[in-house]
Amino acid sequence: MRALSAPELLDVWERGNVQSPVHRALLLLSAACPEASADSLTKLNIGERDARLLTLREWTFGSQLIGIATCPDCRERLELTFNVADIQVTPESGPTRELTIDAYGYDVHFRLPNSLDMATIADHKDVDVAREELLESCLLSVHHDGEEIPSDHLPASLVEAIVDRMAEADPGADVQLALSCPSCRHQWHATFDIVLFFWSEINAWAYHRLHEVHTLALAYGWREADILAMSPWRRQFYLERVGG
Repeated sequence: MRALSAPELLDVWERGNVQSPVHRALLLLSAACPEASADSLTKLNIGERDARLLTLREWTFGSQLIGIATCPDCRERLELTFNVADIQVTPESGPTRELTIDAYGYDVHFRLPNSLDMATIADHKDVDVAREELLESCLLSVHHDGEEIPSDHLPASLVEAIVDRMAEADPGADVQLALSCPSCRHQWHATFDIVLFFWSEINAWAYHRLHEVHTLALAYGWREADILAMSPWRRQFYLERVGG
C-alpha cells in the first residue's frame, strides 16, 4: 500500500461521490493498493479493511483526528481530538479466513463479514433482517449431532455465540469511543466509522483544493495538474498574491 497523490485522491473523490460508503472504501484501497486485485480487497474482513483505511488516512491527513459528537442525554456538542494510535486495534492473530465454534450441540464453520457482504445489506431498512442475512452469508456449514442442517433457523444462544466469536476475531470491525459529557457527566460509547470519517475529510479537502486550483488558474492561466503538483508553500504564496 502507498500514499495517494493529490490528483489520485481527487480522482477517487470524483468517482466516489455517487457511490455507497462500502464502494468508497474499496475505491480508496484500490487506488492505494495497485498490487492487489479488486477481488482480494473486496474479500478483506472489515477489520482488515478499516485498518488499512486508517493507515491511509494517517498518511493523507496526519495522525490526529478531530470530530464532533452529540451527548445523547443533554444534546451538548463535544469536540473530540484523538490520535490514530488511540483506536488502532490488533487482531487476535493475523488475517482469519475461517472460524469454527462448537456449542449447544452445534458444530459451526463460518467466516468474517467482508465488504461484499456489507454492500448486499446496505439498502435494507429492517436492521434485524439485515443482521440475519449478514450472518447467513458468513455461515459455511452447520452440523447438529453430526448431521448437516439449514443455517436459517439457529437458536438465539448459538447466534449470540457466533457473533461474539466474530467480534473477538475481528475487533477492528467495531471500534467504540468511550465518551463523557463535560456538561451533564453522561457517559456512553459511540461507534467510530473510519469510512464515513475519512470520506468527510476527503470531501472537505477536495472542495478546498479545487477552489485553490480555480483561483490560480483564473489568475495565471495555469493547468490543474501544474497547480496540484506545487508544494503547499508555493501554492499558498501565489494564493496570497491574488488574495485567494
